[in-house]
Amino acid sequence: MSLTVTASSATVSPPWEVIVLVAHRLDVRSLAVASCACKSWSISMSSDHLWKPICDTHFPSISNLHFIADFSVPYRRLYAIGHAAAKRRVQMPGNPRLSLGSLVFTINILTKNSPVVTLAKPCEELLVDPNGVFKFDIDVNSECSFAGLEDVKITWNVVLRGWRGVFTMMDCEGKVSLSPGSEGWFSEELPSPGCCSCAAAVSGMVADLKMGFCRKRERGGRKVKGSKQVSVGILSIVNWRYVTVDDGLRYLQHFLLPCDV
Repeated sequence: MSLTVTASSATVSPPWEVIVLVAHRLDVRSLAVASCACKSWSISMSSDHLWKPICDTHFPSISNLHFIADFSVPYRRLYAIGHAAAKRRVQMPGNPRLSLGSLVFTINILTKNSPVVTLAKPCEELLVDPNGVFKFDIDVNSECSFAGLEDVKITWNVVLRGWRGVFTMMDCEGKVSLSPGSEGWFSEELPSPGCCSCAAAVSGMVADLKMGFCRKRERGGRKVKGSKQVSVGILSIVNWRYVTVDDGLRYLQHFLLPCDV
């Protein structure tokens, strides 16, 4: 839309009132383009009177930041911030730089007297869940023998091949009983990814580890021998569902890969 008029073969700018009247009918893109015409138009097209209703409509939660203490933030600037944040939210995350083939899971479940599970499993040997979530079932080809209720120490580490990095997913204590079904444990909330130095920062995710037994009872005694399967995964505590494999890898790469890779 042109905002100039022709009079006696000379092009002149219309009165300021006409500019404002027309500007109220322009969309955001047209306002931005018109503000580049000249200095006076830039001032007119950046007016809070024009941008306040736009900001109120599109980003009401940001619009109320116009006055912060004694500092007034222009509505045009607030709109730009809101627009940029909205674009970042809808952008698809990039592919993870980390692959399952570069990881090894080390899992230790120990009683005071003997190990229940001790393994180091390359992730490339694990089957990915049909739903594409970060959850893996690991067969343990050994037998354990214990009686009654046992205190155990549970540790799950994710190791970058070649011991180039390690991240502790779970380090806790629990109990193993002879009751039917699986034993399960959750970690504390995992640390926030990235370069956050605040120890209290959290991620909204927890590590999950379950151990199932195929039990055989010995004659004349209470001891139980059983083959085992361990399941590990990463859960979102927002909806208590397993995160996707890609999301799990994107999380782990913050701790296992250098920031400049």
